Amino acid sequence: MISKEAVKRGYNRGNYTVGAPTQPAYAQDFDTVVGEASFQTSPVRVEEATIEALQTAADEVIVDPIEVIRGTRDWWAGSMVAETGGSPATPTAVIVKVSSTEQVQAVMRIADQAEVPVTVSAGRSNVTGAALPVNGGIVLDVCGLDRFGSFDQESQIIEVEAGVFGDIFEETIQREYGMTMGHWPSSYGISTVGGWVACRGAGQLSTRYGKIEDMVYGLEVVLANGDLITVGDSARAAVGPDLAQLFIGSEGTLGVITRVRFKLHRLPDYGRAIAYGFESFSAGLEACRQILQQGANPAALRLYDELESGVQFDLPETNVLLIADEGPRELVDAGLAICERACDPTGVRLGADGIFEKWLDTRYLTGKSAEGFTKGPGFVGDTLEMIGRWRDLPAIYDEVVAAINSIPGTLAGSAHQSHAYVDGACLYFSLRGNVDVDRRAEWYRTAWDAANAVILKYGATLSHHHGVGLLRAPYMKESLGGGLDVMRSIKESLDPKGLLNPGKLGL
Repeated sequence: MISKEAVKRGYNRGNYTVGAPTQPAYAQDFDTVVGEASFQTSPVRVEEATIEALQTAADEVIVDPIEVIRGTRDWWAGSMVAETGGSPATPTAVIVKVSSTEQVQAVMRIADQAEVPVTVSAGRSNVTGAALPVNGGIVLDVCGLDRFGSFDQESQIIEVEAGVFGDIFEETIQREYGMTMGHWPSSYGISTVGGWVACRGAGQLSTRYGKIEDMVYGLEVVLANGDLITVGDSARAAVGPDLAQLFIGSEGTLGVITRVRFKLHRLPDYGRAIAYGFESFSAGLEACRQILQQGANPAALRLYDELESGVQFDLPETNVLLIADEGPRELVDAGLAICERACDPTGVRLGADGIFEKWLDTRYLTGKSAEGFTKGPGFVGDTLEMIGRWRDLPAIYDEVVAAINSIPGTLAGSAHQSHAYVDGACLYFSLRGNVDVDRRAEWYRTAWDAANAVILKYGATLSHHHGVGLLRAPYMKESLGGGLDVMRSIKESLDPKGLLNPGKLGL
């Protein structure tokens, strides 16, 4: 069964502490050099009187610069490049730890009165710099919001605080209630449920269970002035726009999510996997399109190009499509029959058991991995996910990979299709370079600019599930057009002083 296997094998715990943020691998033994900040220009410094007020309102206030650096590190390649070059991302801030909604409200009222910016932080697994306090001020650590609330068994709705880590959440609902949410992001063990909501995350079985915005039933949110509101809490509604969706994906710019109510699913008792190889990536994409548009929605539908098929499955001369599903036997078998019908005309059937087992063991090797390449001190690796229409995806794949590979210093560009829908799909690109150490940041931004020029050319969407943060901010105006002005108006209405996570989402 896929979900239980994912719990057992979904994240290699290694050295990390369950229920706490994990430092990026580069930082485990890194002797921090407090040099010039790489992402702060004129940060707000918190006055002593404000610190004293925060100490009264919160569990803990951390002011030591070294501890602030350690307590704000994320998994973004941009901040990793900066810090290993001697420039910590955001050293000027104070970290404020809280463990209740009332404390969050108190901190926001103090910040509002003192006009100090607040950046919400939890697992810090983000890969776009979304939780870096670029304007200094307060880093609001909500990991202490780690309690479970009630479970409505008839409606299959669970209430949980935003700081609960993903592995604890899923293991608890499976053990206590025989339920699953079906949300399996790569950051499963080092991210929180509130972070999933704030960044509109997606899991590896999203074709069956949906993205996080499909799983949220209701939210409690603290606004910039400290007010607490409740939004959502309805299966469907016709009482104006869906305000819950306004905060899902807002990356902490509109409010602080403190409590979430999620829709759950019964644990599946049956699962199957099949696999096919295709001569070209575009042929595999066409098979995926036919599968979705003929009515199947398998839990995992993942197509790897030749380079990634070599890394994942030791099959470098084909484009491997893995299809796996779980649930009631009748639905799974019927869905996979549709998948077989769509794949048989152009694909070659592969040994499914071996492919699926390899996928469970190696599915994190692509992307930032140097697998198959000589890794030097100037190595940079990252992933870029986007979503577009089926009609455009073959050309987007060809042109993005070509654009990445055309940049001097690139080792390889590659991609897989990771999340699919009736109208389009997410392509998950990997970019790897090896350049002089002092040219890493230049190569990195050049690669991102080249790839996003293609995405914008086709009118595709910049991100499917990683979000915007700082990384995609330069492309937001061209991507959203007048929609960015609407977002700015909403921001100004809910946060007139601009205190919440300033500088993100292209605002």
